[in-house]
Amino acid sequence: AEEILRGELALSPEVLGVFEALIEARRAILERIKDLDRRIRAIARESRPVRLLMTAPGVGPITALSVVSAFDDAGRFRSSSSAGAYLGLAPRRCESGETSRQGRISRRGDKMTRTHLSEAANAILTRKIGGDALREWGLRIAGASGYRKAKGAVARKLAVIPHAMWKTETPFIAAE
Repeated sequence: AEEILRGELALSPEVLGVFEALIEARRAILERIKDLDRRIRAIARESRPVRLLMTAPGVGPITALSVVSAFDDAGRFRSSSSAGAYLGLAPRRCESGETSRQGRISRRGDKMTRTHLSEAANAILTRKIGGDALREWGLRIAGASGYRKAKGAVARKLAVIPHAMWKTETPFIAAE
């Protein structure tokens, strides 16, 4: 951007001033983001449950903090499979008479945590970041039902697995 400012926009001083101000604002925002990232990592290091959840693939400090704050207590659910439904990641059931079909996810619960888990699921499905069995499982679903359903299924698993890890206080162990 600075090369363009010095080269092509050097002829227009009015526009040059505007772009220089925009570049300076961008630098300030990026510096603020770095500072906030450092603070989030420091908070994550201080919390035992957050450090534990970060051993799961795709789960970084922000996602782990979000899950811990959404669940509040590992003993909140009797079964870890309830954790996905609590966050709105379980499919709706549409039943009438003899007809029973599975709908889209319910989207009940904490939207921000659901978003963080969906982003983690997307990272697992698109990059090799560990959790190969989870990735392969998600890709099989993607092949059969489409990428969006696979992402939702992996996000639901990412709600269930960290809850089970937190409840049993065991780090993530990749399935062979």
